[in-house]
Order: sequence, then C-alpha cells, then structure tokens
Amino acid sequence: MTTVSFTPETMDRDWILVDVEGKTLGRAASRIASILRGKHRPQFTPHADCGDFVVVINADKIRLTGKKLDQKIYYRHSGYFGGLKQKTAREMLAESPERVVELAIKGMLPKGPLGRRMFRKLNVYAGASHPHEAQEPKILDLNS
Repeated sequence: MTTVSFTPETMDRDWILVDVEGKTLGRAASRIASILRGKHRPQFTPHADCGDFVVVINADKIRLTGKKLDQKIYYRHSGYFGGLKQKTAREMLAESPERVVELAIKGMLPKGPLGRRMFRKLNVYAGASHPHEAQEPKILDLNS
C-alpha cells in the first residue's frame, strides 16, 4: 500500500462565504481556521496548504460572551520605548471589527510561513457586501 501525499498544486480550492452575524467569536474563528487549513477535506496534509479561500461578512455583528467586551485587551507595540498601545475589545469593534475577527483566526493557524500563506486566503468585511461575487462562493452555515 502506498501513501498518497497531496500538494497544493493538485488541490482545487473553493471559495466559501461565512456570515458571522450573531455568532460567538471563538467558535466561528475555530471553524474558519479549520477550513483555511483544509481539515474538512479527506486529502488533508498537515505540512501543505490544502485549505479553501474564505470570505467572512458581517464582522461588525460578531458576539463576544461574558465581560470580554470590556476585559479583553488587544496590545500592539510601536518598537520604541513606551510604545505599548492597548485597546479593549469594545474599542476595537468600534474602530475595525475586521481586525478582531482576523486576529482571532490568525491565532488559531500554524505559526511560520505555512500559517502566513493560509492567512492570506482570508478576506474579512464589516458589512454584508463583498467584492468576491465573481468567484461564486459557497455559503457555509456555522450552525451545522
């Protein structure tokens, strides 16, 4: 019996549309990260990028449970002394809700070049409209 190893060149990638309106951030992010990795396919290969392209809409209507809106803090550093900036999840959702969803998904992908390649296949939009209609994305229901 031979072992078949799939390469990214032999994979046919789909476009998947995910509406996260009213969904919990972590649960939606883990499902999306799994699709970006390609774990939903029988040809999943851990060391290769086998995932699909994902378009996420309605990122501004994502839900955080408990007191996370006020207690979860996002940090960034400018590289200079005293350059540590911090924002709460409430402030981040008001400014850039796409970034909140992107950071949650990025943390669930592998670290290194493979994870960065997978992350580039993610497109997040705050509203319900997106410019990827030409790719005819398949709609994914997160409830199932």
